[in-house]
Amino acid sequence: MRRIDRREFLHTTAGLLALGTSRTAARGESSARASKAPFKVLYSNDTTNIITCVSPYHKKGQGLTTEMIQATVDEAAGVDVHMLQPGLGWIPWWKSRVYPAEEHYRWFTERTGHKPDAFGRYMLDGGDIVKVFIDRCRKKGQVPFVSLRMNDGHHLENVDTKERASISCSKFYVEHPEYRIGANKRDWNQHVLNWAIPEVREHKFSFIKEICENYDIDGFEMDFMRHTSYFQLDKTPVEQRREIIAEFTRRVRELLDRTSRPGKRRWLCARVPCLRAMHDVLGVDLPMMVEAGLDMANLSAYYFTMQQTDLAEIRKRIPGAAVYLEMTHCTTTGPSRGGYDSFVFRRTTDEQFYTAANLAYHRGADGMSLFNFVYYREHGTPGRGPFNEPPFRVLKRLGQPDWLATQPQWYVLAKVWHDKRMGMPAPIPKTFKKRQTHAWKLDMAPTDAQRQDGLMRLMTQEDSSGRGWKVVLNGAELKPTAFTAKPLDHPYEGGLGQPNQYACFVCPRAIVKNGPNQLAITMTEGKPATVTYIDLILNAGG
Repeated sequence: MRRIDRREFLHTTAGLLALGTSRTAARGESSARASKAPFKVLYSNDTTNIITCVSPYHKKGQGLTTEMIQATVDEAAGVDVHMLQPGLGWIPWWKSRVYPAEEHYRWFTERTGHKPDAFGRYMLDGGDIVKVFIDRCRKKGQVPFVSLRMNDGHHLENVDTKERASISCSKFYVEHPEYRIGANKRDWNQHVLNWAIPEVREHKFSFIKEICENYDIDGFEMDFMRHTSYFQLDKTPVEQRREIIAEFTRRVRELLDRTSRPGKRRWLCARVPCLRAMHDVLGVDLPMMVEAGLDMANLSAYYFTMQQTDLAEIRKRIPGAAVYLEMTHCTTTGPSRGGYDSFVFRRTTDEQFYTAANLAYHRGADGMSLFNFVYYREHGTPGRGPFNEPPFRVLKRLGQPDWLATQPQWYVLAKVWHDKRMGMPAPIPKTFKKRQTHAWKLDMAPTDAQRQDGLMRLMTQEDSSGRGWKVVLNGAELKPTAFTAKPLDHPYEGGLGQPNQYACFVCPRAIVKNGPNQLAITMTEGKPATVTYIDLILNAGG
């Protein structure tokens, strides 16, 4: 009997599931609930990284080539689904009749005097980024999806300028200021478009329609995280927001069904917040969306690898859909040096990926997702390095729950970005005064493979010298120990801080449990200090 490898299995399984789905639909039953998506590892490719990052196939200043697009697929060996985000969602980086490249770049040049960028030149020269991507995925055994940003705010602040960055502002966006959520051009929450307006939704749907009609994709993702603003909250009640997003989901589901090849299901995914407190603001109601035909929920912390999420609760709410936890290139950011891609950032280590994945699988995830993965490479404002090649070695492991459970664990609770509109206080950073205590619940999933006592560290924004700390985990006070810069070795130096910003403690393995762990920290001595990063490391073996 011929042996079938994993990639062929995924394609074959998807086809068989689709056949069953189409038969179910023919009987008048819900096609959305016929089966779960069979994929373990999703990988998002934002396209812009090809020329914004320095890589083995792209030197600084080089333009876009077909070979570079193909190389982004080749280097992601080990993933099941490869999702291409062809631009910011305003200017089609595909063969478009709705808004042709020739129309946009001619209008842009007349308006600003600037010539097209590298992506524009590639399209005007007859290139087709989406087709090249799909063809390469087929050749390399990856399942091709397109992911489209539903309301991206990048560079829209340049709408009324002649800056080169205004190349991201479409004619539709420029000609309809009345469609914007607010008048503040510097606020991403305001300068994106208002989804309560039918013409706004129809414009976005017209892009999705031509992608689905003209390209042989296996699935489509609606990215609701770029950016997390869709409505005037004081004018559109939450019930109406939910109905609008669910109805849009239903339209996309019907489109995918109508345009799919016979016997083949096209999967529908949504990139949404990993914290439920953020859902109502966006109009995201996952049970309603699943009922409308959503197959896959991609739970995102926007820019970060965040291990403490609401995945378990979300899993219970949508038992029939596939649930994925998204991870990225960093766990926290430091000060901005000005402009886009300007933050000092702390890279995600292999063990932090593996720990997030292990915890997610224990809480019911069907697989893992990666976003911004290649941004270990040099990009953005100078002074944020040293940079590294991305850890592509982890990709093949993220779909192996049994293997992940045997690895060292590196839990992280760090400062990330929280939107003030959500009314949700960030768990960290926390500022301490003398004798003040802050407490957290840390969800962890240790296994029998980690038998050694561990290490807990807390990092302050300031020099921590002269300050005293009491750390209690699950009722047991931890004993102080010497500083360790890299409890588990890794090649990254960016954003680690200085030894005098840390306090370290021995964590007995016996007190760490599977499930919520109660952590309380008290500052016993010294001037006020702000804790920005807490981690707990459990090595394997022992």
